[in-house]
Amino acid sequence: MTTAGRATGAPAAVLLAPGAGADRNQTALVAIEEVLVPAGLAVRRMDFPYRKAGRRAPDREPVLLRAVIEEAQALAAEAGCPPEAIAMGGRSMGGRMCSIAVADGLPGAALILISYPLHPPGRPDRLRTEHFPRLLLPCLFLSGTRDAFGTPEELTAATAAIPGAVTHRWIEGRDHGLRGCDAAVAEAVRMFVTGLGPPG
Repeated sequence: MTTAGRATGAPAAVLLAPGAGADRNQTALVAIEEVLVPAGLAVRRMDFPYRKAGRRAPDREPVLLRAVIEEAQALAAEAGCPPEAIAMGGRSMGGRMCSIAVADGLPGAALILISYPLHPPGRPDRLRTEHFPRLLLPCLFLSGTRDAFGTPEELTAATAAIPGAVTHRWIEGRDHGLRGCDAAVAEAVRMFVTGLGPPG
């Protein structure tokens, strides 16, 4: 890998990060792991430092990003694969932190962004997209059509700034939490990850 954020082939491992109000046992992340492991991928579900310390309020962004980098490095070592063979992402804040880390130079094969928090609810002027033009790898955006953090129209428009291939998947009538949709989320992620093609 010579260019930050550019994928070089299908992933060998997947790093999953939870949303701000959850931990590594978030049900959607567990469901994703359960379908990816039989497909031959190593999976690591991570916790952020504030969760490990028993705190509810998320750490500041530099701390969150450092945790993503450290977890990705640990997964590469455990799986015996190069860093650029790792797909990463997760729910809401967790996925967003992975995307920023990749935009800032962390190698990766793809991004899995579930319920990406495009903007705070009711504040469409506060877009979290400054790093999008630096995402050169395949990206999956999976959201409910009633997500207050970003409508399908808003997400489609915003992701046009991403140079890498973007795949959108929508779950009709669901909000940011995607409750009761773990199986559908997991299957969409499995199809995306396993469809990225051969290594190289």
